[in-house]
Amino acid sequence: MDRFGLSRRALLAGAGAGLAGLGRSGVAAGRASGSTVAVLGGGVAGMTAAHELAERGFSVTLYERRALGGKSRSVPVPGTGRGGRRDLPGEHGFRIFFGFYQDLPDTLRRIPFPGNRNGVHDNLVPGTELLTSLSGGREDLRIPLTLPDGLLAQLTPADLLRQVRALVETAFRLPPHEAAVFAQRMLVYLTSCEERRLGQWEHTTWPDFLQAQGKSEDYRRILVHGLTRVLSSTKTDTASAHTAGLVAERVLFNLLGRGAEGPLDRVLNLPTNEAWIDPWERHLRDLGVEFRLGWEVRDLVVDRGRISAVRTRDPQGREAAVSADFYVCALPVDHARHVWNADLLAADPRLREAATLDTEWMTGLMLYFDRPTPLVHGHAYYVHAPWALTSISQAAFWPGRDFRDDYGDGTVADCVSVIISDWDEPGVLFGRPAKELTGEQVVQEVLAQLKQHLDDSGRTVLDESSLVTWFLDPGVSGIGGPNPVNADELVVHPVGSWHRRPTARTAVPNLFLAGDYVQAPINGASMEAANSAARTAVNALLDEAGSSAPRAVVHKLYRAPEFELIKTEDSLQYRLGLPNAFDLVPLPVR
Repeated sequence: MDRFGLSRRALLAGAGAGLAGLGRSGVAAGRASGSTVAVLGGGVAGMTAAHELAERGFSVTLYERRALGGKSRSVPVPGTGRGGRRDLPGEHGFRIFFGFYQDLPDTLRRIPFPGNRNGVHDNLVPGTELLTSLSGGREDLRIPLTLPDGLLAQLTPADLLRQVRALVETAFRLPPHEAAVFAQRMLVYLTSCEERRLGQWEHTTWPDFLQAQGKSEDYRRILVHGLTRVLSSTKTDTASAHTAGLVAERVLFNLLGRGAEGPLDRVLNLPTNEAWIDPWERHLRDLGVEFRLGWEVRDLVVDRGRISAVRTRDPQGREAAVSADFYVCALPVDHARHVWNADLLAADPRLREAATLDTEWMTGLMLYFDRPTPLVHGHAYYVHAPWALTSISQAAFWPGRDFRDDYGDGTVADCVSVIISDWDEPGVLFGRPAKELTGEQVVQEVLAQLKQHLDDSGRTVLDESSLVTWFLDPGVSGIGGPNPVNADELVVHPVGSWHRRPTARTAVPNLFLAGDYVQAPINGASMEAANSAARTAVNALLDEAGSSAPRAVVHKLYRAPEFELIKTEDSLQYRLGLPNAFDLVPLPVR
């Protein structure tokens, strides 16, 4: 306490409110009658909500059962550091900060980082290539992630068809007739009105939308499978064309330099916690946020239509009920549905549908080698790998760190960070899914699938003899046994799932939802969706609190102005039950 009877926390909160208000609108935000907020969950959504609320003067306490950062955090390999070095850096998976993200980059700029003018945002570095690795002895495809200046300066339908067709033919070496089909389907999606996207394409599978039946294996693997299984871990056969189409549209616009704030593929220049999560925690503490780490959220207490308390368990196993004026539930949906009890579901029946959202496994495996492994300056996608593998070589993107000098025992020179997106498909070595194998067998199977792609040319790219050690995400347990468990499942997007997604505002006046399963501009499980949903939850809370603080900006998705008139016409077509004007082989209109 200072001599005026104010705590440091109160002073910091008041200062944060004033700075937030003056920085955004020139009017101090002020406190919302000393309102307290309990943020439940410390992933990207929870930390974003805490950040926005603390800047606006709310008294915020964040409860997190395990570690800050959620699925975006680093996971150091315990006990591997020697001689003053840090433990080997592990990741839940590699982090892609797509250039079409808008809300998350804004948050990164507002997190101070020593020596960086733009905070953590300056820690983003571009990947310049995509390696599309093919098996069967065929040459790998190295695809530059920049397009020539001036490409598609005007988005006429004819130009779009010609350029997308040429891009697909050149980048993926698909036959002209298949490249033409993909270009035509993209034109259909880009010119579809929002009503059609939500009413027709949301209920159409991505394979059906892309007319995958009868196409080559490469067409299905690269363009159909790649945008569903690899990017979002959604089973391809049931994946929503609305979600997959939206991602494809954003990627195309990003490559064309439209609606993007940076290059398509960016990663951090240090392990995630060093570059982002730890500085974020420090900044939030400076803003006055209090953290309850190791506290598990057990239940929500509903009293007369409002949340009156949260039942928690602290790190010592003691049960405690904590109260606040407002609550932001930022738990992942696979954990949130366990605390959405009967009383809450009665108060907001819409959450019954949200509780049924599908989740799948998508998890990282770190392979540590005693020599550099620069497979490509970016991400690699292994087209024919049954486990839908992708990877990135980390050392090339961490110029401020030397593996031998900074991590482990001095023998590790690089880490190939691999994402396993399909845990249910039999592999090539043991003929069984990843869930049925031990950790050691998973490593052997992954190496076999990687080598099947990378070593087809007769040269050894990944030498198993140089593998020092490996690390599987600790959220995965019990694999190879009767009850495999993943503590960090990913929400996925089968047809019709958009309409089961909740909004940030619930029917309970003091409860708000934040997470990548909440309806957000980017309809996909991602850091951007989590950040956007948290901003929306904060704005709903500000409305409920009657706060005069500036609202958090939730950026709208870029819309090509050349297609706006076409979309208006398509809206009329859709209402009349007619197909999109460019749909040459129209699918049924729902």
